[in-house]
Amino acid sequence: MIKTISVCIPVFNEKSNVAELLQRVGSVLISLGGNDHEILFVDDGSSDGTSEEIIRLAGAPQWGMIRIIQLSRNFGQQSALTAALDFAIGDAAFILDGDLQDRPEELPRFLELLNLGFDVVYGVRKERKEIWLKRWCYHLFYRILNIFSDFSLPLDSGDYALISRRVIKEIGEAPERNRFFRGLRAWVGFRQAPLEVVRDSRFAGKTKYSISKLCKLAADGIISFSISPLRISTFVGLITVLSGAVFGIYAAYVRIVLEQAPKGFTALTFLLIIFSGIQLISLGLIGEYIGRIYQEVKHRKNYVVATHWASIK
Repeated sequence: MIKTISVCIPVFNEKSNVAELLQRVGSVLISLGGNDHEILFVDDGSSDGTSEEIIRLAGAPQWGMIRIIQLSRNFGQQSALTAALDFAIGDAAFILDGDLQDRPEELPRFLELLNLGFDVVYGVRKERKEIWLKRWCYHLFYRILNIFSDFSLPLDSGDYALISRRVIKEIGEAPERNRFFRGLRAWVGFRQAPLEVVRDSRFAGKTKYSISKLCKLAADGIISFSISPLRISTFVGLITVLSGAVFGIYAAYVRIVLEQAPKGFTALTFLLIIFSGIQLISLGLIGEYIGRIYQEVKHRKNYVVATHWASIK
């Protein structure tokens, strides 16, 4: 049975959300009973006074402790989440976004499944209260990722999850620097259970994930857990070679048998551009993998801690 829970919340410029977040998370933890739970914030280089606002609101809650890990700069959500799991002290970690799109009130449902013997309970979004284009992009991404991945990844599942201590340990021991938490969570195995949830719209403020950041996260997910893109490049290269051979045979036939010069300058130019594009894309894919090798061999930290603050129980 799970006795203590660490609610792990990476935050970046979420000052307008923390009052509501603390009130809702605190209420849920009180309903669970016990006073050894914790809310663990990882401030990923906020510049709007997020940590100061948390400290101002913290007080001395009866249900447990509030801790803040302040990173020295903005390292990104996946690094902040890594820090949260590294510092979590509970028997299980409940992963939440700081924008309240994930409902803290669902924790008892997650906990009920974990107490049945599962090591991971992850939220599956049956409904997203976001613009249709973003919903469609996420829907497409998860299916592409699952096709490319070397193992099965749950569809429509983000970082929202409750994970046991041994899963926390295994994820913490994963050495890679380009981290994709939901992929690592599936990779470690053990008994895992989905839980259907509704993803709300952001409570306040603006999203911190731009299109470029979302694309980078998608690339990290695909490249970190599969070499299929490289295999596809090889397959396309073989098709290109075969196409060239067929065209060469056709050109020889026209010149020798029909005694005519092969026609189709426009088509030839078009094919040249297409095949050149394929080559450049293939080189780009190789470069992505080599770049990640370069980042891994440097063995730099995923994050740097500036300060560590804890409330008095």
